[in-house]
Amino acid sequence: MNVAITGGTGFVGRNLTNQLIERGSHVYVLTRHPENHRNTDSVTYIGWLQEHSKPEAELPALDAFVNLAGDSIFGYWTEEKKQKIINSRLQATEEVLRLLRTLPDKPHVLINGSAMGYYGTSTTQAFTEKTAEPGDDFLASVAAEWEAKAAEAETLGVRTVVARFGLILGRQGALPLMSLPFKLMAGGKVGSGEQWVSWIHIDDVVELILYAIDTAELSGPLNVTAPKPQRNKDFSKTLAKVLNRPCWLPVPEKLMKTALGDMSELVLKGQTVLPAAAQAHGYAFQYPYLEPALRDIFSA
Repeated sequence: MNVAITGGTGFVGRNLTNQLIERGSHVYVLTRHPENHRNTDSVTYIGWLQEHSKPEAELPALDAFVNLAGDSIFGYWTEEKKQKIINSRLQATEEVLRLLRTLPDKPHVLINGSAMGYYGTSTTQAFTEKTAEPGDDFLASVAAEWEAKAAEAETLGVRTVVARFGLILGRQGALPLMSLPFKLMAGGKVGSGEQWVSWIHIDDVVELILYAIDTAELSGPLNVTAPKPQRNKDFSKTLAKVLNRPCWLPVPEKLMKTALGDMSELVLKGQTVLPAAAQAHGYAFQYPYLEPALRDIFSA
């Protein structure tokens, strides 16, 4: 199988690439800086989104295309940062669409990144893929616009899945930063602690992407979250337990807002996002419960 990945040098992209190699696939990683990477028998790095880049001249017939490209949402959300978050996603997806139009042999499927932020926030409502209307905050507007752009691939005859990622837990990503206060004996709930955390182990993220590639009946939104979300206060207690540290020092809401600005909404507010589509199609989670997921990550 030939699979092209944008964002392939990131946290999810690297793990996905490794698993695709294990399956015997050849991975074509589209990157702005192919000169920083060395090709192997299983991975080819191709330049894109640069002035003279023509990835279509280097890509073979593809079975699948996975678009994970976009500026990190982490950091203080200035207006400039917000524009980078949305523009990077739309620019990358527009280029993916251009490539799909150009390639004589279209891939069978496009897996396009999105986020559970599509749904907005709630302490009481549970969201599934049947929730049609996006929320009314910044992240919801980003996800909705990103997904609408990706959906244009359907007009080219390419089955399209938009992966609404939850909080991805692994040895990279957000978890090392989240666990640091606990390791320093200063961990605790954030804000009220009542906000929901819809999390997922990186292994399930990768397997769900592969499942979406392989399952022809899957299209449209796909919640990439574990089936057992946790309130922040309970997530914090479990993290402390796994690390054998106390959970005693709450992080005040005001401090988070001062430190992170509008981005504080990511941790002060939350949502229950359930993987209804994945489960309806028979996907079996490796880590449906939080404690075993954290123990696996920290045992390595």
